[in-house]
Amino acid sequence: MRVIKQSGRVPNRAGQLSVEKVAVLVLALLLLAVAWYRFQPVKFKDGPVAPDFPRQRMFESPSFEHMGYTVTPVASFELEALVLGAKHYNWGRTGRLVPVDLALGWGPMSDGKVVRKIGIHQYNRFYHWWTRDSIIQRREIEINSANMHLIPAREDVAREMKKAKRGQVVSIEGLLVNVSGADGWRWNTSQTREDIGWGACELIWVENFSARTP
Repeated sequence: MRVIKQSGRVPNRAGQLSVEKVAVLVLALLLLAVAWYRFQPVKFKDGPVAPDFPRQRMFESPSFEHMGYTVTPVASFELEALVLGAKHYNWGRTGRLVPVDLALGWGPMSDGKVVRKIGIHQYNRFYHWWTRDSIIQRREIEINSANMHLIPAREDVAREMKKAKRGQVVSIEGLLVNVSGADGWRWNTSQTREDIGWGACELIWVENFSARTP
């Protein structure tokens, strides 16, 4: 019997796996770097960067359906405000409906000299603050800042909302709304900037959204 010998190298499978692992690691590091850069807070600027009080006009408008909920407008709403904190949600019955909460400040609460002395924390749809040596009164903090629940009217609005980060100035145009479900569940908006505690957050149907670094 004649044996024919074949020449050639056996592929180095271990080396190939090593190259693939390095490529995956490099890609993961790049993605982490992009995410870190995107959500890295900018520094607060001294002086009020959003001096005006939010603008609201009460009116009656027909309800409409959105994501299986009934949305009832109660007022038009516009504001420019400093982002004190941003919190994203993707769980629970409201995660898709309201994917972003922004803690916002205007007037004296958009001044870096003020907000650098105030601790800010968002948790479970609430905005909490604390301070030991604030240079403004407690009531000024309460009426010039709020946690706002944002419902994007369109996908492009949702994308811009999710990019907003602490230290930026955002402009919001839309409606204050109440939302209800077929099972009797309800979520009502605050209609004043002077309330605090449970129910004091604005629920906003956001039609236009933009963010900038002051």
